[in-house]
Amino acid sequence: MTRSLLLVHTGSDREYIRERGAELQTDLGVLTVPEDAEPGDTLDTHLDETFRVRRLRGPDLFDHYERTGAPMLPRDVGLIVGETGAQAGDTVLDAGTGTGVLASYLARLGATVVTYETDPGFADVARENTRLGGVADAVDVRTGDVTDALDDLTEREPGFDLLTLDTADAPAVVERAPALLRRGGFLAVYSPFVEDAREVALTAREAGLDGVETLETIQRELDVGDRGTRPDTAGVGHSGYLTFGRADGD
Repeated sequence: MTRSLLLVHTGSDREYIRERGAELQTDLGVLTVPEDAEPGDTLDTHLDETFRVRRLRGPDLFDHYERTGAPMLPRDVGLIVGETGAQAGDTVLDAGTGTGVLASYLARLGATVVTYETDPGFADVARENTRLGGVADAVDVRTGDVTDALDDLTEREPGFDLLTLDTADAPAVVERAPALLRRGGFLAVYSPFVEDAREVALTAREAGLDGVETLETIQRELDVGDRGTRPDTAGVGHSGYLTFGRADGD
């Protein structure tokens, strides 16, 4: 049973993640989440403000995790899952943990994730986030540079099913991808700039990965109004570039 739940205030858009048995203190009042709370229950604060209990889902992690920078957007996570077929039972090597959103999404699919973060403070936040998200047992957050651990990681048998990177030194890891991945395993690299994406793609091809392609991730929300419907002009649709490749084999 997942200990963390989403509490949604009735009549507003305010939401909070709390564990069973934990206390919620806001200007709306104080309440303690019962150990036996279930999705669909309603809880009242001492000021008679009502919260509805919801099951925690992946997008809730993006919205409520403590942030140490810009987390990977859900659309980018979805593209990674769709292009690589990430699934339960996979073992994943991730680098550039950041907030821990991608690692948590993959863990919630049933994958086991080893993730590296160079900033000790960011790593501590990511560990707390994965605990709050109920996936701490499936996500091993390691403090350090993944390039320093490549020799040991390449000796891991039978290798990783998926390699995900969001780091400036991604090409150095991509060079070793064939030795890190199981036969048929996938590589997915997020790059904020097109120059970085080009270097990653060329390195992946030189390393002998199959099906190397780079996709720009763009998403536009529709503005539905009384006068008509058109793409929203307020937001920025571009988030970055994702490069994919696959290790040779079955």
